Amino acid sequence: MFPIRDHNPSRRPALVTYALIALNAAVFMAMLPSYGDDRALLGLYSTWAMVPARISMGDGYYTMLTSMFMHGSVLHIAGNMLFLWIFGDNLEDEMGHLRYLGFYLFCGLAAGLAQYMAAPDARVPMVGASGAIAGVLGGYMLLFPKARVDVFLFFIIFFKVIPLPAWLMLGLWFAFQIVGEVGASGDGGVAYLAHIGGFIAGILATYPLWRRLGGRAFWDRTDGAPPHSEARYRFQPTSVPKVRRRK
Repeated sequence: MFPIRDHNPSRRPALVTYALIALNAAVFMAMLPSYGDDRALLGLYSTWAMVPARISMGDGYYTMLTSMFMHGSVLHIAGNMLFLWIFGDNLEDEMGHLRYLGFYLFCGLAAGLAQYMAAPDARVPMVGASGAIAGVLGGYMLLFPKARVDVFLFFIIFFKVIPLPAWLMLGLWFAFQIVGEVGASGDGGVAYLAHIGGFIAGILATYPLWRRLGGRAFWDRTDGAPPHSEARYRFQPTSVPKVRRRK
């Protein structure tokens, strides 16, 4: 289950969101030649990825920032950028460009700190924008809990696109992170605590804006939906003609 779009158009170009996507993509392309060379990749991770044990020794504090722009695979960056593309523009619309950039970086740092505090002696490198993007998800859920999100649901041979309210889709995502952390072996894989920490940081950092907009009165005015007309999509039947087989 993953989102493909929301019904919440932004009112102005999301310049910072686009720039963040472009920067992440540029860093990934620059790293791409190293994925076939273990020694070169290890060198990159040793220098730029966040390694908690290194920070505990008083070195590499800058990696809490640089690691946010590194990714381990095509699927890793594609999934992160899809979430940022869908949910980032609306927060940027409400916060403004510079505040949104500060918000994004704050959530990424908070996510890294959460992962570090859980295992300060860990030597597994942590990379990815998912902690910062988790903050975007938390802020989006607070501001637009009933915004409709189209979700691609796939189960074995069955698949369907269904609209879900943001609070349900993002609430399920957060629940999956908690379940993943509880069942994690602790020897690598997914940094679930970074996702959890980033999500909570996003809600807390968005709370003053939500209060400024009216808090519960803001929800009451819009019934939790975006404060503007939502985008409407419909699936058109294909124009390719059917071909009948001869008996």
